[in-house]
Amino acid sequence: MAKAMRIHETGGPEVLRLEDVEVGEPAEGQARIRQTAIGVNYIDTYHRTGLYKLPLPTGLGTEGAGAVEAVGKGVTHLRPGDRVAYAGGPPGGYAEARLMPADRLVKVPEGVSDRQAAAVMLKGMTVWYLVRRTHQVKPGETVLFHAVAGGTGLIAIQWLKAIGAKVIGTVGSEEKAKLARAHGCDHVVIYTRENFTERVRQITGGAGVPVVYDSVGKDTFQGSLDCLSPLGLMVSFGNASGAVPPFEIATLAAKGSLFLTRPTLFTYVAKRADLEAAAGELFQMVLSGKVKVEIGGTYPLRDAAQAHRDLQARKTTGSLLLLP
Repeated sequence: MAKAMRIHETGGPEVLRLEDVEVGEPAEGQARIRQTAIGVNYIDTYHRTGLYKLPLPTGLGTEGAGAVEAVGKGVTHLRPGDRVAYAGGPPGGYAEARLMPADRLVKVPEGVSDRQAAAVMLKGMTVWYLVRRTHQVKPGETVLFHAVAGGTGLIAIQWLKAIGAKVIGTVGSEEKAKLARAHGCDHVVIYTRENFTERVRQITGGAGVPVVYDSVGKDTFQGSLDCLSPLGLMVSFGNASGAVPPFEIATLAAKGSLFLTRPTLFTYVAKRADLEAAAGELFQMVLSGKVKVEIGGTYPLRDAAQAHRDLQARKTTGSLLLLP
């Protein structure tokens, strides 16, 4: 038996329950892992509230790290004792131990700790696909990245600076602005005090930016479109403030023949080769020191509800971890 956080109904953080679950032996193509660190991400709150629907009852959590305890038939790239991490696969990461499809697990290299791996896998591979695949950022480009003091944002600043880009980032407070600047953000806009669209236009001399990365959603979507240069790309990859409401697609034409995409990490790493490429580049960025992992808070597994409250209240910076 293992302790795990599960939900039997959707709702607020109070629906999370710590339960005993039977993990069992891995079936063909599976591995059982004993977890040492678990990542907390906004997608977990979407699953909990029902914004992204899952069959109930269910576990939560799509990111973690630990050690392989056993492997099922047909698994040849892993063996017991291997340190592994994952981002994606079936929900159920809020647990002491769990079964995972073995092809979703990657080995953690020496020099990267379990906590670093659990803090960086989902957010770091998200940054990988955003800046390397969705829009391949070039040296000298100026980009707008919202919520840069969060776990994904801090990684993005560092990765973008390593490429040679200039970063305009939005935050909600002076404290978060200081953190963003410390990680290399060129221009920090405190959206609670300033109109971020006007500031972007000022910073770019009226030209706008070729790409906006927006995980905030409803509150920033229209303003983000107004930050783009003609033929610019709006990358809406989250909705922390709520889902973007329907809008007329002719708006994209009127604002400069804009492009719009709503990507997910899980599409970009669906193939094993892409997962290995993403994780490999990410771990290399960490090992090189170009990306430093900011762990903003750790919580015992039993306090997962409080982690969700803090995350949704925007009280946190960096990555959050649950510790079994």
